[in-house]
Amino acid sequence: MEEGAPVGQVYDLAIIGGGINGCGIARDAAGRGNSVVLCEMNDLASGTSSGSTKLVHGGLRYLEYYEFRLVREALIEREILWRIAPHIIHPARFVLPHHAGLRPAWLLRLGLFLYDHIGGRKLLPPTCSVDLARDKVGKPLSPGRYRKGFEYSDCVVDDARLVILTARDAADRGADIRTRARVVETRLSDGLWHVTVEDTLSGERGAIAARALVNAGGPWVEQVLRLGAGVNSRARVRLVQGSHIVVGKLYDHDRAYIFQNSDGRIVFVIPYQDDFTLIGTTDRDYEGDPAGVKASDEEIAYLCASVSEYLAKQVAPPDVVWSYAGVRPLYDDGASEAKAATREYVLELDTPGGAPLLSVYGGKITTYRRLAEEALKKLSPYLKGTKAREGWTAKAALPGGDMEVSAVEGIAADLLRGYPFLTEGHARRLARAYGTRAARMLRMAKTMTDLGRDFGATLTEREVRYLMSDEWACTADDVIWRRSKLGLRMSAADIAALEAWFVKQTEAGRLRKAEARP
Repeated sequence: MEEGAPVGQVYDLAIIGGGINGCGIARDAAGRGNSVVLCEMNDLASGTSSGSTKLVHGGLRYLEYYEFRLVREALIEREILWRIAPHIIHPARFVLPHHAGLRPAWLLRLGLFLYDHIGGRKLLPPTCSVDLARDKVGKPLSPGRYRKGFEYSDCVVDDARLVILTARDAADRGADIRTRARVVETRLSDGLWHVTVEDTLSGERGAIAARALVNAGGPWVEQVLRLGAGVNSRARVRLVQGSHIVVGKLYDHDRAYIFQNSDGRIVFVIPYQDDFTLIGTTDRDYEGDPAGVKASDEEIAYLCASVSEYLAKQVAPPDVVWSYAGVRPLYDDGASEAKAATREYVLELDTPGGAPLLSVYGGKITTYRRLAEEALKKLSPYLKGTKAREGWTAKAALPGGDMEVSAVEGIAADLLRGYPFLTEGHARRLARAYGTRAARMLRMAKTMTDLGRDFGATLTEREVRYLMSDEWACTADDVIWRRSKLGLRMSAADIAALEAWFVKQTEAGRLRKAEARP
């Protein structure tokens, strides 16, 4: 945008970054009556926010680093998030075996006592001791090696769907959510932020004007500041890689495990997508482009060896059916080791020329809602209505989540009654993904044929088109790895067919656009 060019719509708030923090701020701000635009250079949740361990938790291990405020805030948020999104968040019990020679049993018991009591737990069951020699949860463990353990509560989340549903709710409240919209320049002029945005699919450029700007670029937060904001940030980001592997189902019960390693790290083993087991994570400093992160052979071997020390069934790299990695943009507190770096978030507000720029450092999935509230508190002098509905996001359900926390199976049963052509597994998957909005997607279908083309693994054309129209899906990867995890079940031929279908849809869309031009 040229200096002195006329300004069209002026947004109250422009947000750069479509991860959980950016979408959370967009939702809260829109719900308080602000005009909001959010720009994400790729797909929503395409970075750190889909590379997590899929937990909504307090962070038991952070107690060792005296992060009591962070743990308390996260524990309070744990049940709040479960209530507003019970279709994509569900409670789980975690088994912590006592490993002789590592942390003593009394220390584990003390930590779990604090974990139970500092966060206002109301719905989740408390910690208990387990006899691993007798209880079924001890059967998958190495015989005779672990006799005592503890079982505690946390929650498991579909992290990418949490981001997408948060964005969907923001859009339903008036926010303008733009994916494949890369910010190439930010400039301050006449008290407004002027943001140049490039459509990464077409190459076309446009301009946005806003009174306030939020930099929620995650691992790219410092690069965003270099786009012309004119701000020398005092905070620094520390990039830490966390990698995960998925293998076939390792045991029959529904409990998860948290294993201690001799290097001081912990590894989670979590039942995943009914037929699989998720194992993670690692902690190591990362350098380079965050877009290129992937689980290394060394990390995969480390995770396999870590769980094989505890389990009777050994896990080896050839057993891995999928691996993924994320780069956590942690606030750099100078910790000597990546595992000790703080998970606290830091919000840095700058006002060059009187126009606010808020940069977000750190944070975690569990505390995104509170981070958004704190962000709007800092921006309150510059925005309207920031106090009018303060705290509303703790009570308003995310799309599809307007139900009791135990109602997901009931939703699945309702789908089977209303759409008897669905299989039980298909109905359960739709209930868990879309909650009360599943019927909106199925509409008046009477047979499977009405749902259009079958792409495999219960994915139909009707669902794909819904994801395109309502959830910003543009590619096969958007559908099978972020809005679902059907990539674990689809064959290579199925995926190739879906990719070819998307290419045709994209080309058809371009033709329609060209024909509509005068």
